[in-house]
Amino acid sequence: MILKYDVLVIGGGHAGCEAACASANMGAKTCLVTMDMNKIAQMSCNPAIGGIAKGQIVREIDALGGQMGLVTDATAIQFRMLNRSKGPAMWSPRAQCDRGKFIWQWRSVLDHTDNLDIWQDQADELLVESVAVSQQQAKQVVGVRTIWGAELRAKAVIITAGTFLNGLMHIGRKMVPGGRIAEPAVPHFTESITRHGIRSERMKTGTPVRIDKRSVHFEDLEIQEGEHDFHQFSYMSEPRPLPQLTCWTCNTNPAVHETLRSGLKDSPLYNGQIQSIGPRYCPSIETKLVTFPEREQHPLFLEPEGTDTNELYLNGFSSSLPMDIQIAALKHIPAFRDLKVYRPGYAIEYDFFDPTQLNHSLESKVISGLFMAGQVNGTTGYEEAGGQGIIAGINAALKAGSAGCNDTTTENTFILHRDEAYIGVLIDDLVTKGVDEPYRMFTSRAEYRILLRQDDADARLTKKAYQIGVAKKDRYDWWVQKKEHIEEIENFCKEYHIKPKAINGALEALGSTPLVYGCKLEDLIARPELNFEKLQEIIPELKETLNRPNQRKEEITEAAEVHIKYKGYIEREKIVADKMHRLEDIKIKGHFNYNEIQQLSTEARQKLTAIDPETLAQASRIPGVSPSDINVILVLMGR
Repeated sequence: MILKYDVLVIGGGHAGCEAACASANMGAKTCLVTMDMNKIAQMSCNPAIGGIAKGQIVREIDALGGQMGLVTDATAIQFRMLNRSKGPAMWSPRAQCDRGKFIWQWRSVLDHTDNLDIWQDQADELLVESVAVSQQQAKQVVGVRTIWGAELRAKAVIITAGTFLNGLMHIGRKMVPGGRIAEPAVPHFTESITRHGIRSERMKTGTPVRIDKRSVHFEDLEIQEGEHDFHQFSYMSEPRPLPQLTCWTCNTNPAVHETLRSGLKDSPLYNGQIQSIGPRYCPSIETKLVTFPEREQHPLFLEPEGTDTNELYLNGFSSSLPMDIQIAALKHIPAFRDLKVYRPGYAIEYDFFDPTQLNHSLESKVISGLFMAGQVNGTTGYEEAGGQGIIAGINAALKAGSAGCNDTTTENTFILHRDEAYIGVLIDDLVTKGVDEPYRMFTSRAEYRILLRQDDADARLTKKAYQIGVAKKDRYDWWVQKKEHIEEIENFCKEYHIKPKAINGALEALGSTPLVYGCKLEDLIARPELNFEKLQEIIPELKETLNRPNQRKEEITEAAEVHIKYKGYIEREKIVADKMHRLEDIKIKGHFNYNEIQQLSTEARQKLTAIDPETLAQASRIPGVSPSDINVILVLMGR
């Protein structure tokens, strides 16, 4: 049987779901191939979305017309805004979700997306043909063949296979093939890709024990409450519908550590069983013991898996030690003295493909029409996967020539730059620098993080997304309305004059320096100790402006206040970003044979030849390419 589509998406995880929806919403006839329709967008590890820098990515997915923010808000059971003690550039939303409801909410989204089919099967072979391009033979993807013999043909294929490619799970010395617990690995698909010259390597990740709530002594745990203010992930969501639950915290202790150390000889990480590299920033509990031997305790977070289940997730206790060691160690924690578990933690090794083999569109440099997104690119995290997925879906639809753009001048690729989105930082890091461990996004990776705040994702991205057809008109209209309200508040603050006599008494009461001369209201807002909430109580006209009817007045007020307070910093960072854009405009791909340029360092010649950067700015970010190497290229360009 042969089925024909514009775009095929292989894998129904977070990258695959976003890719499939983006492609279909742009008008491409799309098929999502998944091994189990009942585990769509499964949260294989922690049932939580967002976190530091990750929350900003989810906001960006939403601003682009993606679904992760909407699904998260509909299934959230605890919400928190992290990093509130720092400036708004660092604020990061995070939500604990109901694992089961998250799957079915995503399934409902897919089932109601036009142009999208779902095919339950397992991809077994990538189908590639040779085509003539400029009197040379090039490789073009044409589809996949499944284990049941179905042949699915398409103009573009997106691989989002997660940890399933030759997946191998570890608990102690026991090894079982699998993509995740109780699910089979995909054994041959990697080889059908690498035979065409694409390099694959191995990575490792892991997950913690799952605990039976009925066996926990909660009186020995510290409660961690969520927040109940206006913040959400999507600008389009209704208030969170599910009950908001508590989480709990505790610590390991020396007795726990002693028990864990007794099992290190059987740890796959330390007995040579696992050779690949795991995530540095989410280490297993045994890695923490080896790396920080002097520490007597490590924090643990006990988090609910849903509103209707006794299953709890123990954040901070990822492990692949023998199961009896894991359980015995945990019983030394008072709250877990009568512990019962649903299953132990485990590690998993899997194939990924070196992302420097991709263009910024996430299309392969080796096989035309082949796109990759998610953990197959060496990343970790649902959010990083979703961000790649929506970009791959957009570009696959453009490649297939079936995208219904609202702007006829749109180019045939959609790329986000480092000053436009954390997603842009993520993809640029992957294709320029590659990975030697599972890549996780942090705010520190972004040099323009004042421009990439969680409150302004739609200001950066929604118009661009609407122009290419991935964000729909309702999403765009809501942004236009929000933009008008923000500008109304900013203009009022810019024009409203404050007289010292009228406000000095109130300023002193608020602990702020009295005025000597009159000023505009925006000058007061810029003071760190003052904000709209305080000033509207003493300036009636401000209160009236802030409380005019609109959909999300708290969100609009916050966005306007942040922009006023940080206006100088924002403008300064824009100037720096504009300077870097000049290097982005200098195209160098195809202009040089780097191996022949003896003025370049040996390492620079090797790295530039391997990555073949599109622009001079991308070349400047490649590890091993020095400023003097960039100057050499500039001189040669001048000649």
